[in-house]
Amino acid sequence: MEFRKMRRFRQQLSKPECDAILKNATSGTLALLGDNGYPYAVPISHVYDDGRLYFHSAVTGHKVDAIRNCDKASFCVIAADDVKPSEFTTYFKSVIAFGRIHIVETEGERLNAMALFGERFNPDDAEGLQKEMDKFFSQMFVFRMDIEYMSGKEAIELTKSREPIK
Repeated sequence: MEFRKMRRFRQQLSKPECDAILKNATSGTLALLGDNGYPYAVPISHVYDDGRLYFHSAVTGHKVDAIRNCDKASFCVIAADDVKPSEFTTYFKSVIAFGRIHIVETEGERLNAMALFGERFNPDDAEGLQKEMDKFFSQMFVFRMDIEYMSGKEAIELTKSREPIK
């Protein structure tokens, strides 16, 4: 599948920069095809591991239904949003990823994803993570989004500040 190329390619971030943004961010917006063909975009926590995004949720709801009905998704993270009122702009950095999302069925991968969440959001507390998993593991879904394409972009002002002076 061919994805649209970025029109303002000078502002495009490299893959390592995109990876770092996804790895360091704690949340973003997951966009799905919702009820009656309307877009459904929901803020959600995530972890990024080896080109994949992991999410978790309750076993029922709009998000779960949308994923079951259509596996195409996008996920957007804003890493910087420095408002510059006098310039009528913002100095931003963001990443958008496109891919296929599905419910993780195997217990091993679900456990691995939850360990990633524990390491990311509550490091050095394996005992606390185990207590949470004992209480809620059977009552949650884990989703994995396999990224097919991603791009990152930054404000032109940030690009210009990095470009070598000629």
